[in-house]
Amino acid sequence: MIDLAGAVACVTGGARGIGRATAAALVARRATVWIGDLDADEAERTAREIGARATCLDVTDESSMAAFHQAAAADGPVAMLVNNAGIQYMGPFVEQKLSAYHREVAVNLVGVINGMHEFLPEMVNRNHGHIVNLASMAAKVTTPGISVYCATKSAVAALSRAVRAEIADTDVTITTVMPTAVHTELTAGVTLDLLPTRQPDQIGAVIADSARRPGREVTVPRWLAPFGLVEEVTPEPLLQMIKRLATRNEPPGHFDETQRRNYLDRIGG
Repeated sequence: MIDLAGAVACVTGGARGIGRATAAALVARRATVWIGDLDADEAERTAREIGARATCLDVTDESSMAAFHQAAAADGPVAMLVNNAGIQYMGPFVEQKLSAYHREVAVNLVGVINGMHEFLPEMVNRNHGHIVNLASMAAKVTTPGISVYCATKSAVAALSRAVRAEIADTDVTITTVMPTAVHTELTAGVTLDLLPTRQPDQIGAVIADSARRPGREVTVPRWLAPFGLVEEVTPEPLLQMIKRLATRNEPPGHFDETQRRNYLDRIGG
């Protein structure tokens, strides 16, 4: 359990969306918050607006992650790390550029590995700290059209469980947060009307609250938790039919190109 008042907390991918909402929630709980984001200008703007501090961060680069840690540690030992940075490419698996998939794995999975590997040793040495790894319900319920995204989020959940077992005899905690679809740039141009969606501030509040009540795996909303088991026990042909109905029989990963263009341009799609 972490008392956020006066604690140093770091959020990767904190300039926008869930990262920004999480940083704001941590500031509201009187933490000293550092935002790391590849978009340094937007990170600085967000930091000014919510009362945080910011630096440029490439989560795929271990030296950049180390510099992020060093900058934040100037305010004191880091008590909380939120591995939030993530991107999503959409469309049939065989139609995507391999370089895009490599980028998705680097940000969504390698970024989390880099963050944990950089921040966890000091937390374990101090026997004090909390890490939140952002996964997704896509880790439990696979979705056609975002195959590699599902794979990265499943890997984040598995990584978190394994490392959690390794440090079980310490007071350092790791929470994996698995949100439903959230209204951010990542879901721009995607039809979400049949999904139980949430707003970024709702996810940010759950992440911030986990410092005091660190669950292991937290789905948002919580009633979605059994759906992973449903996927495991449901015959695959039936599951595929249900998913086709849920997506209105649209092609895998269908989205509105016009609405999603700004996001794709930003992440290099």
